[in-house]
Amino acid sequence: MILLTKLDNQKILVNLETVKYLEAVPDTLVFFTNGESLIVRESLEDFSEAVKAYQVELLRRSQNPVTNSL
Repeated sequence: MILLTKLDNQKILVNLETVKYLEAVPDTLVFFTNGESLIVRESLEDFSEAVKAYQVELLRRSQNPVTNSL
């Protein structure tokens, strides 16, 4: 999930699996697989960087799993 900002400055977490595509019109418009859409303050470039950072973190966690000691 990535953190985005709605136009009213409300922060939201977006599940990337539900994002269909984005458009810059000129604000960034996020289209979801359920047909809904949302305008956010982040640019396409910012969104792309957030996705990359999220993917890097997932990869890092998968390579260094936390072991639970009971």
